[in-house]
Amino acid sequence: MNSICSLVTGLNRVLFLVAAALIFAVVPMLLFEVVARYAFDAPTVWAMEASTLVFGPHFMLAGPYLLHLKGHVAVDIFSDKLHGRAKAVSDVFTYLVVAVFAGVFAVVSWPLAINAYGMGETSFSAWNPPIWWLKFIVPFAFAMLFAQAVVEILRTVFPTENTIGADA
Repeated sequence: MNSICSLVTGLNRVLFLVAAALIFAVVPMLLFEVVARYAFDAPTVWAMEASTLVFGPHFMLAGPYLLHLKGHVAVDIFSDKLHGRAKAVSDVFTYLVVAVFAGVFAVVSWPLAINAYGMGETSFSAWNPPIWWLKFIVPFAFAMLFAQAVVEILRTVFPTENTIGADA
């Protein structure tokens, strides 16, 4: 069980690093757009849309590992005061809510991705790139968030010295 938990967290860490690297693609795109627009009075039809299309996967792929790092926004005015078993119960409940939410979204978004692929969906803009493949990131990212939430539940219920902070 510990090796599966480490595998899920490790894969989410790799996805997190890929997402972090994606942001480095956005800066040159927007810089090119600004220079083209203001220095040469020749705006592009693709730069703003391409940067928007990169931001979606950036946030979706980073989310599961951020759950592991406890990097999401949290209202912890009550949970910070809890200790021991009460803290564990609170954490399990929170991760269970995340797991249900992510599981439902993964299941619901899968047919939408399949439909987008079947239609060869594009953005319908002046640039009009194919975007159907981006739609598959949504169910994949939610499935990984679901898996990470289950891992965090297991690590809370069955804490061992090997799992506490092992993947951080």
